[in-house]
Amino acid sequence: MRMVDLIERKKQAGIHSEAEIRFIVHGYTLGEIPDYQMAAWLMAVRLNFLCREETVALTLAMAASGQELDLSGIEGVKVDKHSTGGVADTTTLIVVPLVAAAGVKVAKMSGRGLGFTGGTIDKLESIPGFRTSLSMEQFVVQVEQVGMAIMSQTADIAPADGKMYALRDVTATVDSLPLIASSVMSKKIAAGADKILLDVKFGSGAFMKTLPEAIDLAREMVDIGTGVDRETLAIISSMEEPLGTGIGNSLEVAEAIEILSGNGDSRLRAFCVEMAARMMLLAKPEQKLSEALEEILQLLDSGAGLAKFRQFVIAQGGDGRVTEDSSLLGTAARSAALFAAESGYIHSMDSAELGRAAILLGAGRAKKDDAIDLTAGIKLHKRCGDVVVGGDVLATLYFSERIDPSSALAIIADAIRFSAAPQVCLPLIAGIVDASGWQELG
Repeated sequence: MRMVDLIERKKQAGIHSEAEIRFIVHGYTLGEIPDYQMAAWLMAVRLNFLCREETVALTLAMAASGQELDLSGIEGVKVDKHSTGGVADTTTLIVVPLVAAAGVKVAKMSGRGLGFTGGTIDKLESIPGFRTSLSMEQFVVQVEQVGMAIMSQTADIAPADGKMYALRDVTATVDSLPLIASSVMSKKIAAGADKILLDVKFGSGAFMKTLPEAIDLAREMVDIGTGVDRETLAIISSMEEPLGTGIGNSLEVAEAIEILSGNGDSRLRAFCVEMAARMMLLAKPEQKLSEALEEILQLLDSGAGLAKFRQFVIAQGGDGRVTEDSSLLGTAARSAALFAAESGYIHSMDSAELGRAAILLGAGRAKKDDAIDLTAGIKLHKRCGDVVVGGDVLATLYFSERIDPSSALAIIADAIRFSAAPQVCLPLIAGIVDASGWQELG
């Protein structure tokens, strides 16, 4: 096989065999195929797409390019979860302990934040002593004994994906559905779980800006999961406004603890209950959704989810006292309040702009190697649809001594828009995609 012939085939919208896909991925991972040829192939894929069989073959080849976890020794169904990223998305820290408390094993590898999308690993590292780097053996043992483990993704998992993504990032080929889908699913498959729950987001604070785009991406990923016998369910959710009220690493951990303690934002709580119930149903398909929802609510209200979170934190070296005293997460050196300049109702809150403001405060990264301030961020005090009187505090900003908050304050003020009449905000969950297709939820 010659790479130039395969580039020509995809340039002419031809179909690759499984062996050809493996040749491309293997050759590029080993450095036998140069960047300039891989870039040409990626652009051909971007323009001419991949069929389902090609996408499945690409995903499997990428998953097999490094170490693949074997979780078969752990009793029961192992479930994984992935979010396509957003603002104030602290779902994993709430959902996974609830599902684990229900007796479902959760083995999850997570990444760091880039841009305005927060990373679960950064959030966990705001807990004093918490270890995000585990050996594969430690990871498997903890899943078996505690019921859950969350660790930073290693370079040994799907290395082809990391190398290909870096090239896509500089060749204008990031926005290809089959390439996005195979990138996500290759890591999920290599991580070894039996079933996968996806949270595919759309809106201003998401990679996919519209609902149809999110549905298309979800279908691609669900098709891949189905094609490799990993039952996969995607929930399609809105990121037009931040999911939670805390934007920033320690703020989001504190909010997760608040929700697990039976308090906190009702919108985030309801979303996490739905996600946890759907995740539990993947492992226990004999249950009805109503039964799963009731069980998750009981685990939440009884404190069982919080107890599981504490057990998980301690197992990974963290200070379990944070579940009773969130001040142990640390406090920013300075804070500033944003006051409402007018009265009315909150019409919308631009998630992307709020995320950008959090980066200016030090809570996020513009580049992968940027340092972040784990205590920096934004606490929102109002939501879409809320009534506001002039002078009300809309948000509190947290930052270090070296930060001038004026730019962030201006961005947040512009991102929160008002109307004279009450607003009916869009539902948070638009629908689901499973092997049978798209289903809108009322």
